[in-house]
Amino acid sequence: MTLSVDDVTEHQLAKTIDHSLLRPELDDDFIANGCRLAAEYDVASACVRPTDVGRAAELLAGTDVAVGTVIGFPHGSATTATKVFEAREALDAGATELDMVIDIGAVVEVAHEAGAIVKVILENAYLTDDEKVRGCRLVETAGADFVKTSTGFAPGGATHADLALMRSAVSDHVQVKAAGGVRTLDELLAVMALGVTRIGATQTKPILEEYRDRR
Repeated sequence: MTLSVDDVTEHQLAKTIDHSLLRPELDDDFIANGCRLAAEYDVASACVRPTDVGRAAELLAGTDVAVGTVIGFPHGSATTATKVFEAREALDAGATELDMVIDIGAVVEVAHEAGAIVKVILENAYLTDDEKVRGCRLVETAGADFVKTSTGFAPGGATHADLALMRSAVSDHVQVKAAGGVRTLDELLAVMALGVTRIGATQTKPILEEYRDRR
């Protein structure tokens, strides 16, 4: 299956995008402008660093754009207790979506108690196909909402083969997020055709402006 701009509305397209504001060198003005851009284009969320959650929540108050942040990012090597603390702190500061690098279970419990969404990052660049499938199944068993390809900081990002594998490895109620490498409208349409419902994007404005131009 392929998708074109005639198959999706701008709202549907925008709501697949988590506008990513995670690079360590970003300054306060960049974060503020990124949140305003996320609101202007009415994307799904602005995904910010944990230290920026409170400010993002203020900037996005009254909009339909969620505040997302990252837990155990980018390496996933913190202890479960540390990740749970990070999750609670982020939720208290106003986050409603958490993108976390596995471990899974305890953070899912904390997030769901607060009504927040959890997206679990597998970092596929370091995994075999069998490990990716097992990871996806563990994500589903733990009750997470999304399985996600990568942090964007590893050597590889989202591949079509991985996205198809992940989509087939989980039930329909578990969604798939692509991160790393989806930078154009055509790339976004291509991964949507594979069953992806969210992407992490830094090229939000060019993607949505190209959609408007084509329509």
